[in-house]
Amino acid sequence: MSSIPANLRYTESHEWVQDNGDGTVTIGITDHAQQALGDVVFVELPEVGRSLDTGDEFGVIESVKAASDLYAPLAGEVVEINESLEDAPETVNESPYDDGWILKLKLADSTGLDDLLDADAYTQRAEAEED
Repeated sequence: MSSIPANLRYTESHEWVQDNGDGTVTIGITDHAQQALGDVVFVELPEVGRSLDTGDEFGVIESVKAASDLYAPLAGEVVEINESLEDAPETVNESPYDDGWILKLKLADSTGLDDLLDADAYTQRAEAEED
């Protein structure tokens, strides 16, 4: 089973969310997702300043096997993107929860965090996919 840190929240579409405690969150894709994708070769990042609603497509991640859309787990404004992914998209494979983060979002409303999956619920979801 892939790594699923307990301090993060998760989506059904395999994004993770870290509450930074200052009204912002950091978002990336899970270890499970990067393993399923295989070698990541390109990450399309949103523009800083872009407003996202929950569920909006904000980018694409491409691997040697497939391309997958990325969806906003929460509503807010993009305040930072991980520009290093433009030159080193494989960082998503090497460090999905640390160096491979995708964007930081200033939340429109922090209550949506409670609606995301905790580590146990996400573990059950990921394990069900593997069966």
